[in-house]
Amino acid sequence: MKSITFYFDFVSPYAYLAFERLPESLMGHSYSMRYQPVLFAALLKHHGQLGPAEIAPKRDWTYRQVLWQAHQHGVDLQLPAVHPFNPLALLRLAVACDAGGLPNRYVTETIFRHVWQGGLDAADPERLRELIQGLAPQRDPASAEVKAELAAHTQSAIEQGVFGVPSFQVDDKLFWGFDALPMLRAYLAGDAWFEQGHWESAAAVGAGVVRKPS
Repeated sequence: MKSITFYFDFVSPYAYLAFERLPESLMGHSYSMRYQPVLFAALLKHHGQLGPAEIAPKRDWTYRQVLWQAHQHGVDLQLPAVHPFNPLALLRLAVACDAGGLPNRYVTETIFRHVWQGGLDAADPERLRELIQGLAPQRDPASAEVKAELAAHTQSAIEQGVFGVPSFQVDDKLFWGFDALPMLRAYLAGDAWFEQGHWESAAAVGAGVVRKPS
């Protein structure tokens, strides 16, 4: 049985789509799932990138595409009243709900749906208080211990080469994006393509031009 680590941030609509579609996408395969919350903004900072919502035309397209993909895949999704928002409180809540800092599927689902269903403000203080009461975390989400665990989750993801969310790690391979689910399924199924050197050869392509930071 393969073990999959799912790296996610609740601020990402693509991570939500992937979360909702995972069971059906991987149906018929034996695997265990490890849910690891990470701070997407820290990944972007580490790799020197802007988020999709930080580039105005890309922001509009992202929301349109997300709504379309939700429609195409039958996922209940409404854009939150405000986006992007600061997801730290939600990420720390997820970490606090498990003694080891790794939330189960129920906790992850509850927080994702808090954000992406209903079209409300995900960071509204009253809604957040109700969410915390409902999940009854084992530890204080605002504790130094929980904050350190989230930082450690994010750092370990960076060390594994994670640059965006959602990402899925299986064995020594990293799959990125909602649209990578069919590729992930093929790997679990033992598709011969993965044994033909294509994965390795992609990393060997030379860079003809390297853009310097302005």
